[in-house]
Amino acid sequence: MLARALRTHVVSLARLFGSARATPGVTGRVDSTPAGATAGARSTPGPGTRATLESGAGVGARATPEPGAGTEATPVLGAGVQPSRRGAESRDAQMECEPECRVLSIQSHVVRGYVGNKSAAFPLQVLGFEVDTINSVQFSNHTAGIHDCIKDGTVGYAHWRGQVLKSDELKELYQGLRLNDITRYDYVLTGYTADKSFLEQLVGIVKDLKKQNPKVIYVCDPVLGDKWNGEGSMYVPEELLPVYRDQVVPLADIITPNQFEAELLTGRTLNTEKEALEVMEVLHAMGPHTVLITSSDFIPSCENDLLVVLGSRITCKPDGTNSKEKIRLEIPKLDAVFVGTGDLFAAMLLAWIHHHPDNFKLACEKAVSAMSHVLKRTLSCAQAQAGGGKPRVAELEIRMVQSKRDIENPKVLIQATTL
Repeated sequence: MLARALRTHVVSLARLFGSARATPGVTGRVDSTPAGATAGARSTPGPGTRATLESGAGVGARATPEPGAGTEATPVLGAGVQPSRRGAESRDAQMECEPECRVLSIQSHVVRGYVGNKSAAFPLQVLGFEVDTINSVQFSNHTAGIHDCIKDGTVGYAHWRGQVLKSDELKELYQGLRLNDITRYDYVLTGYTADKSFLEQLVGIVKDLKKQNPKVIYVCDPVLGDKWNGEGSMYVPEELLPVYRDQVVPLADIITPNQFEAELLTGRTLNTEKEALEVMEVLHAMGPHTVLITSSDFIPSCENDLLVVLGSRITCKPDGTNSKEKIRLEIPKLDAVFVGTGDLFAAMLLAWIHHHPDNFKLACEKAVSAMSHVLKRTLSCAQAQAGGGKPRVAELEIRMVQSKRDIENPKVLIQATTL
């Protein structure tokens, strides 16, 4: 009697939610595409290959039909929305069988807000990447502005709690992956690290991953510090600088320092664009083939309401010679302080360079334009919540989920100039 009642209950639920069925042989598996998605992403076979974006992804959750079924399940979300066309279904089925493009992301994590892995994982996932995360720290919230926090909360949170992952704990986590033979990655992405021994252990991990797969691409956001009101300050121990300069940067393929970090890594001052272009050459000579200097505030070429991003990439031609491409983007400043934007930018740069490997200019335009969409939405929502006053720090946390469509398919708002 109990078994019969349970079966009746399950059948009733199935009718209520559209009779979605699991894939034969796989327990409880249902393929779904987020409601309202404008683009799907898939990776092409083989390590180090790039994913291609496809438009027309299905709307709503859809069960995979059984062989010969000939019927389709009604989406659970968005009642009344018809299932995708057969062509889209074929692409979805093909996506299921193709090897994924996988990223190992080692950086910070917060419970509330978006910095580090919280800023990087979601954009990468909606752009078609599998993301494995190791959290260098786990904090309740970000710590930016902690020491300058004022009572109205417009500079930073007043408190934080959490833990820092130790180097031996990082080693243990990686050993677990290694023992199970699940360490073949296409990309490695690193960000905030607060401990020298942890950073040195990270270097060893990247070397091991490159040994396993020479095509793995290492994207490094060398989080060292920033300039506030024109004054630079480090927010990691100074002992990390030589490790970044002598071990991390030479190992990286793509680096995304801000203006202050580029100065620290090269020992040179950046006041003009000419000096920044020279510094990028120094950084190239250290190892990375792609360099982007972000959040640059040059004098006098940079107006008060603009920030400049400079990018440079060296590409090896089939004949063995190198070609170099340099670009410049101007970003309108917003009257607010955001946290986690560098982590978000590094992730989106990784994604769009992957999707447009032969068009560096377009990849940078999409990454920067997506950032612009996200931050404008964040500021607009924060101002609405503040009711005309100055937004508090909690109100300026990035509106990541609300910006999903702009992350997936950003309208290019900011055009790059080729230098």
